[in-house]
Amino acid sequence: MEISAAGRLEVRITAADVGKRVSVRRLTDPGVTEGKFTDTVGVLTSWDDGVLVITRKSGDSVRIDASSLVAGKVVPPAPARRRGPAASFEELSRIAARAWRPVESERLGDWELRAASGFTRRANSVLPLGDPGLPLDAALDAVRRWYAERGLPAYAQTATGAEGTQELLCAELERRGWVREVTAELWIGALAPLADTAAPDAGASASSAPSVVLARSADEAWLSRYQRKGVSEVALKVLGSGPSVWFATVPGASGEAPAAIGRCVVDGRWAGFAAVEVDPAQRRRGLATTVMAALARRALDEGASAAWLQVEADNAGARALYGRLGLGAHHAYHHYREPREASS
Repeated sequence: MEISAAGRLEVRITAADVGKRVSVRRLTDPGVTEGKFTDTVGVLTSWDDGVLVITRKSGDSVRIDASSLVAGKVVPPAPARRRGPAASFEELSRIAARAWRPVESERLGDWELRAASGFTRRANSVLPLGDPGLPLDAALDAVRRWYAERGLPAYAQTATGAEGTQELLCAELERRGWVREVTAELWIGALAPLADTAAPDAGASASSAPSVVLARSADEAWLSRYQRKGVSEVALKVLGSGPSVWFATVPGASGEAPAAIGRCVVDGRWAGFAAVEVDPAQRRRGLATTVMAALARRALDEGASAAWLQVEADNAGARALYGRLGLGAHHAYHHYREPREASS
């Protein structure tokens, strides 16, 4: 917090600092001068009529009465990761988009409208990176029309929590009634340690490790373990999209679905992991790490050096696993759905 030469806390932010990352301290009960304090750090997304709105890294917004402030200052961007690969939000967003391509897309300035007959929000949402070439309201109207023509609700994929992310756009969407339906995080880490994680011990027999079959396409066995049942031709096109796609399978018993599966897309220095799924009856046997390690080794052979994946905020098990594998959150991303009355 900012402290004056006289030792007093000071509020050194104003409405002119909207869009900047700030740290503020406020009284929990504005009516009590000796009350408890609460600290908030995030992007100042508005300051109107004596009320501040600060968007935290998670994307959650906090409304604060300006009269409750006891201290506040602009703070530098969050420090870069000290471990693992360095990457910008925009680079990762474009890498993730190339790994999960729609069957139809169209440009609106720098925005990309994406559609795939409703198969996943990622393939059926506008990716608003840069300038749409129109005022925001006109751009959002164009987005809604484009998705309505395809019988789909309009979604916008946005991000918070890193340098250059879209806290201001999130706030503008919320002011217009767009509703955040899903929040997830994009995690990154070094690829080589991941490739080594599930390798057999030097003294162990190679035959003791589960076999992993790698293929360029998802066969019927792989799809039988995939959580999205009844996969359509459109979904197969999305699953098979990306610069260099690999599918991993740990075979199950004869006539049974695979024990585990996974998908990896290699794109330059990045290897993106998805669809890592394990037979519930065979969990806690290291099959997920075995699948990821096999895919990571193949990605290393193709020249990749960094890993990324997406995990939903409430998936505690997956987050614990990926943390043990040396990955960590880079930023949060969200899917906002158009107001219900606009899609009716």
